[in-house]
Amino acid sequence: MSLKVLVTGGAGFIGSRVATRLIKDGHQVAVVDNFATGNSKNVPAEATFYQMSIGDAALKDVFAKEKFDVVIHHAAQIDVRKSVENPAYDATVNVLGSLNLLNCIRDYGVKKIVYASTGGAIYGEPQYLPCDESHPIKPLCPYGISKHTVEHYIELYNMLYNLNYVILRYPNVYGHFQNPYGEAGVNAIFIGMMIQGITPTIFGDGSQTRDFVFVDDVVEANMLAMKTDKMGIFNLGWAKPISVNDIYHILQKITGFPNPPIYAEERAGEVNHIYLSPEKIKKELGWEPKVDFEEGLRITTQWFKASPNWYTKPQS
Repeated sequence: MSLKVLVTGGAGFIGSRVATRLIKDGHQVAVVDNFATGNSKNVPAEATFYQMSIGDAALKDVFAKEKFDVVIHHAAQIDVRKSVENPAYDATVNVLGSLNLLNCIRDYGVKKIVYASTGGAIYGEPQYLPCDESHPIKPLCPYGISKHTVEHYIELYNMLYNLNYVILRYPNVYGHFQNPYGEAGVNAIFIGMMIQGITPTIFGDGSQTRDFVFVDDVVEANMLAMKTDKMGIFNLGWAKPISVNDIYHILQKITGFPNPPIYAEERAGEVNHIYLSPEKIKKELGWEPKVDFEEGLRITTQWFKASPNWYTKPQS
């Protein structure tokens, strides 16, 4: 069945891949993005595009016109460092913007929301690993707080207004179409620098670990979340720790980059070790990651080499 779907943040890295997959699967797609970090090249040509923030009052006009069946919500301020430096801005975008979106969903009869949350920043420094969905919530940064706050609002809108929902707690997502500048993940940053012959910097000693899932696997989770009748919160992940030093050495092998990394002081608000258990989503929705980490890095590196003009480095 063809659905009418709004993808917020659909010019961004993950949101644009979700929008592209939805169109491929025969759905009608609209994208809302203000290009704060997204790229106009990412927006599928077949999508109806609205350039605005999720916090804009005019968002209600989009809902009134389009009459969506589902909202897949990826628009956010995602930079941990920015959230530490300016928590009010982080909350304005992530909490107040999401509330504006939820009120539009309520007022215009949208049946369901799929929300991209974070598993990497919500749990804080883990009490046990891998983290499952029952792990205590103790964020170390405002970003984690703001993303978790929206989870509560979504659950409340379910109780008050019968809004169906699936919340996906993401690990570190990487892959083709990721911006190597700005708010990029470590893989994109390292690849972008290595293929230009620039030595990347590792903050801390490089022993910190994360759970990395390829973007196509994350898109598949969104498709399953949209289709399911089940509601709840689900972690995505491999339940496998990969260190920053591991990433560097694998990328050296893939790119042939000869130089050792530059090490600098660790950054505030960053968790040292985090990886997530996907057992719940595997059992209830049938999702599990398929693209091996090294294979995903090879695919991503090939895409970066083939797309040198896709992104423009911001002016300093």
